[in-house]
Amino acid sequence: VVRLGGTQYKVTIDDVVVAEYLSDARVGETLELDDVLLVGSATATVVGRPTVPDARVVCAVEEQTKDAKVVVFKKRRRQNSRRRNGHRRKVTLLR
Repeated sequence: VVRLGGTQYKVTIDDVVVAEYLSDARVGETLELDDVLLVGSATATVVGRPTVPDARVVCAVEEQTKDAKVVVFKKRRRQNSRRRNGHRRKVTLLR
């Protein structure tokens, strides 16, 4: 379990993680995440307090893109008043 940008992600080998936008990350470079909260295997589990010492996750930046559109629809009934907005957040894909 890794903390990245205030959100915790459960990661394994070759997982694709859709994280919040990392402005300093470039496509193709590798990131080393030191904020590891839990390390586990089939036989043992190490829980950090608050982090596991000397544990790192190395991941590659695959893509900087936008997420799927979220439609924000507001309607006031019986007043012929409605508003439709869309929002797409920026995301970073890590492997």
